[in-house]
Amino acid sequence: MASKFGRDNELHAYREMLLIRRFEEKAGQLYGMGLIRGFSPLHRPGAIVVGMQMATKEGDQVITGYRDHGHMLACGMHPNGVMAELTGRRGGLSKGKGGSMHMFSKEKHFYGGHGIVGAQVSLGTGIAFANRYRENGNVCLTYFGEGAANQGQVYESFNMAALWKLPIVYVIENNRYAMGTEMSRASAQTDFSKRGVSFSIPGEPVDGMDVRAVCAAAQGAIEHARTGKGPYILEMLPTAIADTPCRIRQSIARRTR
Repeated sequence: MASKFGRDNELHAYREMLLIRRFEEKAGQLYGMGLIRGFSPLHRPGAIVVGMQMATKEGDQVITGYRDHGHMLACGMHPNGVMAELTGRRGGLSKGKGGSMHMFSKEKHFYGGHGIVGAQVSLGTGIAFANRYRENGNVCLTYFGEGAANQGQVYESFNMAALWKLPIVYVIENNRYAMGTEMSRASAQTDFSKRGVSFSIPGEPVDGMDVRAVCAAAQGAIEHARTGKGPYILEMLPTAIADTPCRIRQSIARRTR
């Protein structure tokens, strides 16, 4: 992938990731000042959403949880509209009524922003079902964290997506701590790329800090889903584990005991 990831792609990825980082820094500052009311969960590393978005085509959809600012920016939603929504202004993307967790854009095919943990997984699976029914060739990227991966509706969604070979890529953004509990204390199976094994859903771990690795993995996963082969799982991790996942995972487990 590195040889195909030319100068234009490098610059695009850099600008997008820098925008996300600077936006979130300012959002955190405004939240601390009391200018953003309610909740304002900040985004995980921008390489994940930027790399995934670079592998999509027009019409592909995105749905995610409550850490959604970076997803919106990567989808092309204007930062002024996102920030206006966060601060409750009429010019916001949901007219200032939704706030951090409830922003949508029909134009950019972004379906939220959902505050209920894991709820977006079943909704994203429904979007993929609509794609299959309409035969429009679109793929739905459905993001959720490793904490949400233990929710029951996730596995109901996996079952239906595999049964009907729906065009969906499940992207698990694994920061290892969910809302503060280390993953080995809450999950019996900590290799989340294998969570679809019982449904015959293929998956792979990806270095979520490397935008080129993310883009390469996304291209393969999206092609798999788009060509009628069914769902695919990508587990985005905060460290380089693609070549030696067992060794890295064992090292992480030792450090967190």
